[in-house]
Amino acid sequence: MALRIGIIGLPNVGKSTVFNALTKLDVPAMNYPFCTIEPNQGMVLIPDERLTAVAQVSQPKTVTGATIEFVDIAGLVRGASRGEGLGNQFLAHIREMDALAHVVRFFHAEDVASQEEGIDPLRDVEIIDLELVLADLETVQRRKERTSRMLKTGEAQYREELELLDQYQAILEQGTPLRRTNIRPIPGLSLLSSKPILYVANTNEGTHTLPSTFLDYAAAEHAEVIAMAADFEMELSQLDPDDADLFLHEANMDKPALHRLVEAGVRLLDLITFYTIKGDETRSWIISRGMLAPQAAGHIHSDIERGFIWAEVVNWKILVNEGSITNCREKGLVRIEGKDYQVQDGDVIFFRFNV
Repeated sequence: MALRIGIIGLPNVGKSTVFNALTKLDVPAMNYPFCTIEPNQGMVLIPDERLTAVAQVSQPKTVTGATIEFVDIAGLVRGASRGEGLGNQFLAHIREMDALAHVVRFFHAEDVASQEEGIDPLRDVEIIDLELVLADLETVQRRKERTSRMLKTGEAQYREELELLDQYQAILEQGTPLRRTNIRPIPGLSLLSSKPILYVANTNEGTHTLPSTFLDYAAAEHAEVIAMAADFEMELSQLDPDDADLFLHEANMDKPALHRLVEAGVRLLDLITFYTIKGDETRSWIISRGMLAPQAAGHIHSDIERGFIWAEVVNWKILVNEGSITNCREKGLVRIEGKDYQVQDGDVIFFRFNV
């Protein structure tokens, strides 16, 4: 799927380090602002133990995991909404994202410069939020001017839209990001502060607790917080599996924090996973929750969606417990679903279609 999570934050908080660890790409992470001038993009494999279990049953030659796209966006500074620090360019990149991962500095390091005085995570979050809010105010005001002109047509939709824009403006003028409200969105109007968000708390290695004030702030907008030492995670991502397991054991971690970050990104975008077994390949796919079977088939190939007849569906746990799709069919555990079927998380699907 072409769903994208933008990694944002102030300069030198560890955005590119997080991105490097996620993608294992050689992205500059040097210690000065605006090192990342163009957004770096990377497809990140989604860790999935269920896919491994399904593959143990199907014994394919190839196992293909689903991916999610992360984009490393250069650091915002105070005044970005007024064009400070290439702000307009960076805000435009954020506008293209489906969701945001806000990296916040919790670590102490004398050799890493900071744009602000001292370490104050809530202050840093509020700086970014303010720039997004100010950018949204400008967008709303421009849209109001256009909508006001359209009132002359007498169509009710423009009066309703203008009322909604007035509500947006009132909220934004209070400095409140729109994601903290339940206000109805206007289709086609991309507002930065309304984008779903999660927080990446970049800590010193060995730090396992975060201030309750920050956790409460995130909880107020139902945002997940993933704590990680980005430098440690980057080193870990570059090790071979055996050495990585040893490092994890020594750090009393069951899995890399990066795995939790990717999983949180999937939840943030409200995605689900289904699986296919075709020939020598077993594969996972991510789709939006609530998608119907034909549209899910279209993610594999448009011909399958056009020629969709039905889908044979079995939950992955049932398949793994029974040991083969043949056993599932013999016991009547495979369901036949039609065009109105909403794909469920964990479905193993065999699509039947006309060529």
